Amino acid sequence: MQMVASSKMRKAQQAALAGRPFVQLLYRIQRAAATHMGDFSHPLLQVREVRKRAIILVAADKGLCGALNSNVFRLAAQYDPASTVFIAAGRKASQFVARSQRQLVAEFPYGDSPRFPEARAIASCAADLFLKGEVDQVLVIATAFINTLTQRAVCLEYLPIGEIKAMQVPGMRLVKEQIHTQATEFLFEPDPQHILNYLFPGYLNIFIYQTLLTAKASEQSARMVSMKNATESAEDLIKQLTLELNQLRQGNITQELLEIAGGQAG
Repeated sequence: MQMVASSKMRKAQQAALAGRPFVQLLYRIQRAAATHMGDFSHPLLQVREVRKRAIILVAADKGLCGALNSNVFRLAAQYDPASTVFIAAGRKASQFVARSQRQLVAEFPYGDSPRFPEARAIASCAADLFLKGEVDQVLVIATAFINTLTQRAVCLEYLPIGEIKAMQVPGMRLVKEQIHTQATEFLFEPDPQHILNYLFPGYLNIFIYQTLLTAKASEQSARMVSMKNATESAEDLIKQLTLELNQLRQGNITQELLEIAGGQAG
């Protein structure tokens, strides 16, 4: 199981790391365009009083990955069930929602290699809830991949579209002061409405896709570490039991020799 997890971990990490530069660039373009658009307004940018929120909960399909799922569920459990609905990605996420008697709006599976259509379906469901006014805010709770040994549960603001504030990711943060000091001149053709109508849905899709890739990399890394620890614990247990067996056998041999020697002396 450790060898299988190690093989899957390498593939998942490569996929997650390969997508980061594109997501970072797309985020910077989105922030710069949204800041320079002037008085332009868009339904996905509308900030409302939060009476009801939706949470996209991303977890694993299987266990045996340490405290990975528990950390994500602990973060999700902080929100009031009466004013929170859930969009579950992964079997464990839907099981948590059902077990905790919270409201599940939709459930989406994703495999060991997340695909873009899966992410697009999740993003479309969340955007529909927000645009129809059924929720006033959409959050994403998932696992951030730091490295093979470190994964952290995070809560990210998804809708309305704004600046990512909950997690420090190199290249993802771009504050307004930095944008305003840039010398780049932006010209929207044919107009901001057409450009941002195309840009925002694509950004939301890519955001969820990268989240799934990162969550899968975290899951496979945590599973590999858990299986490695289990292998080492099993080897230690085998050594301990082997030592006890040898000591017991040596004690029996010694006892038999003493009995033979005692019989000859008698």
